[in-house]
Amino acid sequence: MRVDEQHGTDQTTIAPSAGPPHSRATRRWWVLLLVLLVVLVVVISGILPRVRARATLARETAEMAIPTVVVVRPKHTSPAQEVVLPGNVQAYIDSPIYARTNGYLKSWYADIGAHVKAGQLLAEIDTPEVNQQLRQARADAATAEANVHLAQITAERYSGLLKTDSVSKQDADNAESDYAAKKAGVLSAQANVKRLEDLQSFEKIYAPFNGVITARNTDIGALIDSGSSGGTRTELFHIAQPGRLRVYVNVPEAYSQAAKPGLTADLTLAEFPGRRFQGKLVRTADAIELASRTLLVEIAVNNPTGELLSGAYAEVHLKLPTPKSSLILPADTLMFRSEGLRVVVVNNRRTELRPITLGHDFGSEVEVVAGLTGDEAVVVNPPDSIESGQEVRVVAPSAEGAEQ
Repeated sequence: MRVDEQHGTDQTTIAPSAGPPHSRATRRWWVLLLVLLVVLVVVISGILPRVRARATLARETAEMAIPTVVVVRPKHTSPAQEVVLPGNVQAYIDSPIYARTNGYLKSWYADIGAHVKAGQLLAEIDTPEVNQQLRQARADAATAEANVHLAQITAERYSGLLKTDSVSKQDADNAESDYAAKKAGVLSAQANVKRLEDLQSFEKIYAPFNGVITARNTDIGALIDSGSSGGTRTELFHIAQPGRLRVYVNVPEAYSQAAKPGLTADLTLAEFPGRRFQGKLVRTADAIELASRTLLVEIAVNNPTGELLSGAYAEVHLKLPTPKSSLILPADTLMFRSEGLRVVVVNNRRTELRPITLGHDFGSEVEVVAGLTGDEAVVVNPPDSIESGQEVRVVAPSAEGAEQ
């Protein structure tokens, strides 16, 4: 407002406005839009990482929920399979040695571990009673011979007198019969002498064959009872021939038709780690034992150095022929369900619980005779919760070193 000095009046001057009204409204809208954009950017920049983190977490959780399994392929066995069975090693000839006469042990000449030859003296027995009986029997035999000599003279004399009718026919026949009886008595007395001489010869114990003394069950002064008088006889020595061994094996009935003479067999013993001793199946019992349902077979093993000991326990590896090859799986691939035996097969990352039929059980491995073709990927140690159609992450065994 300004004052007009000439006219003495006050005049008010109104300043023009900043612009038209629609310009001011437009600016307000732009400001509001800018504020909204800023707010939107702030909100998005705060929420978007959280959304991404949640999505990543959900994806990782879903991936971790898929179980990881190791798979193996069934193995095809060769037409000749190896069966491992326990065996008892015995000497080819193994015999106890008993006394054939009574008395007391006078001396022994071979102890355990001694290598003896056939006919070698092992021990001597003092038999005073047998010696006395032998002396008496010889005296009885001499008496019988004297009697038969007298009977012979009498019979001959009566025979001559009969020709002159000096004696009766009856007396001559009686003399002849007495002579024959006395001759029989001499033979009996001589047989008794021979029996006692044989008993006396049993005073000395000899080795029946070449071998090793594995036991000595007597000592000097011990009472020896042959058992002939009803007593309990005592085994004096035990001798074995270890140059060749017999190994007896009980083969299960399932393998009985394949266990034929001529098959090769290897022996492994704990005291010889890493070594195998070759043998051959030489004979079978040709009968199944009812109690164990097994076939007893004998395997011959040469043992020229004697390093294999009789009575040892051995594992016998029998190479049995089979009509065709079969499939072998590790025993830890099996699942025992209420509906039956199953294995888990993986196809296109999806599981399938497949029923199978087992053949022979080899301990850590089993034979599969039905249910598999041999091309499947079978899960090792499948979890109990696994079901058919479940998605899994498949990992090959470490030996193969590949992930499918």
